Amino acid sequence: MTVPMALLAFLDAGPTHGFALKRRYDELLGQGRELKYGQVYSTLARLERDGLAGGVGIEQGEGADRKVYAITPDGAGELDAWLSTPHVPSGRPSELFTKVVLALVAGRSATDVLDGQRAAYLARMRELTAARRAGDLVDRLAGDYEIAHLDADLRWIELAGARLDQLAAEVRGGSHPLTPLTEETR
Repeated sequence: MTVPMALLAFLDAGPTHGFALKRRYDELLGQGRELKYGQVYSTLARLERDGLAGGVGIEQGEGADRKVYAITPDGAGELDAWLSTPHVPSGRPSELFTKVVLALVAGRSATDVLDGQRAAYLARMRELTAARRAGDLVDRLAGDYEIAHLDADLRWIELAGARLDQLAAEVRGGSHPLTPLTEETR
């Protein structure tokens, strides 16, 4: 999820100022990663520079006056294009994949890596399941999303565990580019 697209989506609902945009982002998408005000205003400046949003007035407040922003037609087009483009993950799966391979390369226990990650994922799933009872619909949906991903990662951990011996032999046996150099392979 990109911050610029989030701000454009919020502006698409109607003109507003940076403080309200930050509050809305934190409320709906922040979950432990709240935006800093500086990030909101630097993003708004880039959106304005790129013609995707623009200042449309000043809102008087108890404190400092607040610049009100609105999405432009180009910004609405950019948002539509982003929303309609499916996200397809690419590249190597994750840091966990890298840790498993590198543990094997280094002659360390990839089983320990997988077991530690499994325990962390199961603990996180328990936290999310408990939190779903107290959260609003947005929080529950975000929790469901994370639980589904953790569940998929747990299935991968089981698959990787079943293949560790074969992968270790390939990594150490000289037929793979990750094979460490030994006296025989130098």
